[in-house]
Amino acid sequence: MEATNDNVIVLEGYFVQPPEFSHELFGEEFYSGIFSVDRLSESKDLLNITMSKKLLPENVDIVNTYTRITGQLRSYNKVVGAKNKLLLSVFTRHLSFPAEKAEEPNFITLTGYICKEPIYRMTPFGREITDLLVAVNRQFNKTDYIPVIAWGRTAKYTESMTVGDLLKITGRLQSRSYTKTYGDGSTEEKVAYEVSSSTITKVSPVNDLSTVSQEDSQIDKNAHNS
Repeated sequence: MEATNDNVIVLEGYFVQPPEFSHELFGEEFYSGIFSVDRLSESKDLLNITMSKKLLPENVDIVNTYTRITGQLRSYNKVVGAKNKLLLSVFTRHLSFPAEKAEEPNFITLTGYICKEPIYRMTPFGREITDLLVAVNRQFNKTDYIPVIAWGRTAKYTESMTVGDLLKITGRLQSRSYTKTYGDGSTEEKVAYEVSSSTITKVSPVNDLSTVSQEDSQIDKNAHNS
């Protein structure tokens, strides 16, 4: 079965270090690595990558070669103590080495269902944000659960949405460092991975996912490019 267009991500940048062996599934070896993608703000997103050993080139210095990755954003549950932790990784379907850089080195498009009530909030700097969790179906009856952030006017638009609404989303995959403070006063530096949306459109839940409702989201491109 071919992959659908419900979950497509394209990244360009550099591997931080050569991918290392991760696991074996049905006799096929898979490798994982950290991939660095530039932002317009001159900061970088450091993203988790998973790929088959078959895709790794034999005669390319993959750390020092500008690389394009095309694939899907997938989620995995990892048990940490007594809790489940949601992990995100880009599953690579195609690897190439472009001579020219793309205008958008980090682009993702998703079509999925809201599976948790949206959370609307304000940042300490007074920006509107809505946190979404979107369920994206893929082949073999599996589902990926993707955290999505809506900004500004789009945050206000998505605040009133409900579980079960079908959305088409474009944006970029970002890594975000933050400090978590525990009840005893101790702190821990952590990294969150999420899709920072540039557009969100409510889609009619019919077989033809190209049918779009009349109410479209407002776009906050400045947030997408920050």
